[in-house]
Amino acid sequence: MAKQAEMAEQATVAPKKGKMKVIILAVTALIVAIVLSVAATWFVLGRSNTDSNAEPLQESLAKQPAIYEVLTPAFVVNFKSQGKPRYLQVSVALMARNKADLAALIVHMPTLRNQLVMLFSSQAFDELNTPLGVELLKQKTTIAVQELALIEVGKPVVEQVLFTNVVMQ
Repeated sequence: MAKQAEMAEQATVAPKKGKMKVIILAVTALIVAIVLSVAATWFVLGRSNTDSNAEPLQESLAKQPAIYEVLTPAFVVNFKSQGKPRYLQVSVALMARNKADLAALIVHMPTLRNQLVMLFSSQAFDELNTPLGVELLKQKTTIAVQELALIEVGKPVVEQVLFTNVVMQ
């Protein structure tokens, strides 16, 4: 009886050692497979970014400094609101990143100023009397300048139009 108990104990111990080895080997194989998968992915993605997208990635990381062109004199337009004459004075600056493109747009300054005078004079006083109205006018101005730049230069050129001074009376 004692021999049978001893043999049963050895039988239960032996399979546990064998199962433990299988589990350790399976876990090790799984870890190796994960590491190889991560390394292969990093190698493939790292190589494609450095080869084909090197320039756009560098351009996006190192943005060119802003260049400002102040449009002088300030724009002064008049319009009527409820029968009263109203005046709007706007000082405008153009923000761009490429000096050559901005210089190409400045050649068309009379057309640009005409377009902005027409835009400013077509506004309603009640709409401009709020901060939201002034912001909307700034966005309309940016769009108008970019459309003119697309027509004349072939690129939007101007990243943003800035109002440095707005006076309404």
